[in-house]
Formats: sequence, C-alpha cells, structure tokens
Amino acid sequence: MSGQASLLSGLSRRDWLRIAAASAVSLNTATVLKSFAAEVAAAPGRRRACILLWMSGGPSQIDTFDPKPGHENGGPTQAIETSAPGVLIAENLPLLAKQMHHAAVIRSMTTKEGDHSRATYFVRTGNLPQGPIRYPTLGSLFSKELGDSRSEIPGFVSIAPNRFLSPGAFGPGFLGPRYAPLVVGDNNAIQPARNDAAGALRVRNIESPAGIDVARADARLGLRSVLETSFHAEHPGIVGESRQSAYEKAVLMMRSSGVQAFDLDEEADALRDAYGRNPFGQGCLLARRLIERGVSFVEVSLNGTETNGGIGWDTHADNFNMVSGLCGVLDPAWSTLLSDLEQRGLLDSTLVVWMGEFGRTPKINEQTGRDHFPVAWSSVLAGGGIRGGQSCGRTSDDGMTVADRPVSVHDLFATMARAVGIDPSLQNMSNVGRPIPLADPEAQPIAELLS
Repeated sequence: MSGQASLLSGLSRRDWLRIAAASAVSLNTATVLKSFAAEVAAAPGRRRACILLWMSGGPSQIDTFDPKPGHENGGPTQAIETSAPGVLIAENLPLLAKQMHHAAVIRSMTTKEGDHSRATYFVRTGNLPQGPIRYPTLGSLFSKELGDSRSEIPGFVSIAPNRFLSPGAFGPGFLGPRYAPLVVGDNNAIQPARNDAAGALRVRNIESPAGIDVARADARLGLRSVLETSFHAEHPGIVGESRQSAYEKAVLMMRSSGVQAFDLDEEADALRDAYGRNPFGQGCLLARRLIERGVSFVEVSLNGTETNGGIGWDTHADNFNMVSGLCGVLDPAWSTLLSDLEQRGLLDSTLVVWMGEFGRTPKINEQTGRDHFPVAWSSVLAGGGIRGGQSCGRTSDDGMTVADRPVSVHDLFATMARAVGIDPSLQNMSNVGRPIPLADPEAQPIAELLS
C-alpha cells in the first residue's frame, strides 16, 4: 500500500472533517470525501476484510428477505421495491432497501439442522459438532489468512456474542488461542436496554491501575513472564497457551494507538445517531472503525431488543411485532454501515455477511409465531467481492421448499472465501493430526454472485 493510501485508510472521522474543512476554499466536503474514498479504494495491495452480522436465534426469512405477500404464510408483512430492480424485500427494512444494489440475497439456503446449538455450530464452522475435532469458527479461519501479524489489534474481534447455546461455535478450535477472538461487550454483560452502549463496547482492563506508571507496570509484566515461562515448561497445554496469548495481545494493545478504535466518542453525534444508540448499532460503528484500522474480521451480534428480553430472533410467539422491533435496530445500523464503508472507500474490499443459524417456519403457529425452519431460508452477502443488486435461488410460493438453486452451508463458505480472496480448498491441520479444508471439497462457490 502506498504511504498516502495507508494514511488515508487510518484517518479518524475528526481527521477527515478537519481536512474537509481545510479544503472548503476550493472543494465542498462531499467532493473531498469522494476523492479520498476513490484513492483508498484504488490502493494496490489493500487487504480484504469481512464483517459478519450474526442474527442469534434464526431470523424469519419471510419477514425480511423472502416476503410472500398475498399468501397466508406471508402474514401481514408486505414487500417493497429496492434499489436493485426486481429484488423485493420486506417492508421492515426500508433503509436497507435503498442499499440493495450493493447486496445479493440468497433465498435458497437449506440444511437439516433445526436445533439452535447444532445449527449454530454448523453454520459458523462449516462442520457438525461430532467426534474429537474442535472446528474453528469462521472468524478464526478468515483472520488467519487475511490478518496482519504486525497489527496492534487482534485480527478477529467479536462484538456482543451470545455463546450460551453453542460456545464451541465461537472459538478458534484447533487453530489455537492465537486466532481466538477479542471479545468486546460479551452478551452476558450487555442488556439490550442499556443506554451506555459505547461504554459497554470498550475493551476491559486495558489501562494500568491507578498509581502504576509504565516502569512499574513493565517490571510486573517482566516478573509475570518469568513465572509463566517456568510454569509452562512444567505444565504444557492449551489452557496455559490461551492465557499467555491473551496476556500478550492485551499488553500489545495497551501500548498501541490502535486501542483508540474503541473510543466511539471520537465520532460525530449525527453518525452515531444514524447507526442507532444501542449495542448493535454502536457495534456496527465499532466494526467500521476496526476494519478501517486493519482488523480483518469483525462480527456483530444482534441478540435482542428492549421489548423481546434478549431472546433474539427466536420468535416462536408474537413474531410480527418481535421482528418489527428487531428490524428497527437492524435496518439503520446495517444501512448506515454500508454507506459509511462506501464513503470511506472500504466497501469494495469489505465483505458484509448477514445470517443466522436457520430460518423460521412459513406457517404461522397458534401463538402468532414462527418456529425453527432449516429447509429453506435466506442469507445476504454485500460489498467486497460480491456482484450486488440481485437475488439467488427461489423458494416455492408458500415458502415451504427450495424451488430453484439450493445453496448449502458449504457452498456459502466457499463463496465467502472466494469473495475475500481465500482458496476454499486451503487446509489447516486439526488437533487430531488430520488436515481439514476451509470448505468441504464438494462445495461449489456461487459463481454468479462473485464479482
């Protein structure tokens, strides 16, 4: 990357605004931003990155990206036009509708896993939880290939993950602690109604205790290192390695300027309002700030709202009101994320993925809810490596089956890998000494979606 492009990609929002103001004599702000974004986007050798928007509980495809207006299974949800000609989505996402020229909807996802725990593990690792192999989560796999070992911030950051039902689906598996995520705002510590969303998304314990200067802190760390080295020599194993890796990452961050990425107060109030003053909205803003600073994989989980008690998209009852509330959080955050990335010249190199572990039943149950449904559901890919403005696959008129172009989890993994420039056949050695490919050898990337 050229020095100028590298500088531009690391500018804070305040820096951008200062430069724009200084340039106002001859250019307006929009022209300056557009020019800078073009330079950043065209910079050779820029690393690709991925943002995963994880929808805990399994979102209803019919009330988001595969509406069925006029059919009894569609319920009251209507369809609306989007910026992608011919691609209709549910009325619950009006802001995102204006960004659909950047996105491709996959309406024909299909699996056999309808249990939250197994389905979450399968969709996030590409493998079922069976046997002795500890499979890595998607973020660990991608950040291993895309990350920069010289970075001051870990290559994989997980924002507000809900790991209760399937903890193994969120870890590095056989890749080891080096590729574990930096977890920010664990869902157990964040309540959807919390007002201080930005405060909850700060890295914990990143500052030295009061009264401890740098020299004293270094002395303590040196003593700890001696003791750790002695202990590991006598007690080798994954637990000790994990602790050591966590400490090393923490110390590196403590001494770096990269930790400022977590200070959302640097952002303009108007932009923070546009994302939404809630954990998910501010998490999406944090994701942009991290990608901007070279983090290769960020996931942001939408685990609930003030009105649904944090149960996420598991809408067995009162589905339509629950989904409306969830989309009220999702829509501004996701649409602003896409436009923000585009303005900064980052969208062309950043893949944005929206998905959960399965979909919801087309048939509406007696509690006006929708139950688990892995047979035919939707996911969405946008941004870098994706030819937006289209849909892939089709479900039947009643939504009960895939009518055209079924897409497996393995196919999705292979497509995402191709989009960020990773060979899906790439292998990693597992904890049992067996090489495991990133995507199943039978997987077929969705060629029509790849740019």
